[in-house]
Amino acid sequence: MSQQDEDVIKKWSTSAPYWEKHRDVIRGMFAPITQALLQDAQVAPGNTVLDVATGQGEPALSIAAAVGPAGKVYGIDPVPGMVTASQREAERAGVKNAAFETASAEKLPFPADTFDAVVCRFGVPFFASPVDGIREMLRVLKPERMMALAVWHFVDRNPFHYELARVVDRYIAPTPVPPDTPDAFRFAARGKLAGMLAESVATGAGERLLQFSITVPGSAEDFWKLRCDMSDKFREKVQSLPEKERDQLRTETIEAYQRYFSGRGLSMPAEVLIVTGRKSL
Repeated sequence: MSQQDEDVIKKWSTSAPYWEKHRDVIRGMFAPITQALLQDAQVAPGNTVLDVATGQGEPALSIAAAVGPAGKVYGIDPVPGMVTASQREAERAGVKNAAFETASAEKLPFPADTFDAVVCRFGVPFFASPVDGIREMLRVLKPERMMALAVWHFVDRNPFHYELARVVDRYIAPTPVPPDTPDAFRFAARGKLAGMLAESVATGAGERLLQFSITVPGSAEDFWKLRCDMSDKFREKVQSLPEKERDQLRTETIEAYQRYFSGRGLSMPAEVLIVTGRKSL
């Protein structure tokens, strides 16, 4: 395992308990993406589906409901804490047709031509080698079947990210992200990931822009707590500040998100690219 892989796993291991804590909220926030992946991967009842970088078990558990008792979904993630959380939720919810395993996308523990569909929500930008990960996903996909990947569009199109970033950047100078290093917006440019799929021998590689609303129940202050929990990078930055500045940052962030608040919670526009490819015969 490379140092880059170890760093990514360490980062997400720290966040795993928080993602489990907020499971239901996060599931609701990203439900439109899950539905887009199901649609574009052409998932149908009775299918066997692979969810790569499943995190706390989503979208795998939603897919389990979609494929029904005659189908099966496998969720893999390199972070043991995420896999354990997924297994706990599947057991708690009585989901019998989902299984979870600790594994890397670049080395999937499945035979070739196993799955009717492969999906990945936000995982590809964090792969040490996205090309290797895509080739592995194609390997385990059945011929003529579809892969669907979701990645964030540009940060300035997603207030879920940029409203927080612009406040934090006033307190802590942002660190430049070198090109093609693991980062949520690594494939924000249109055509970049689709081109990689085409190079990986996927046929008919394409993409579409999914515009939707991220809805979060509760107040802007509740959302502040959620964002603190979801991002280890953000938590570290906040904790590095003196107490007075931490309080100021919190107040300014809550004010920034207040514009998206209604009596039922927050609702903010979001944009994601859904990138697809079919395995050739």
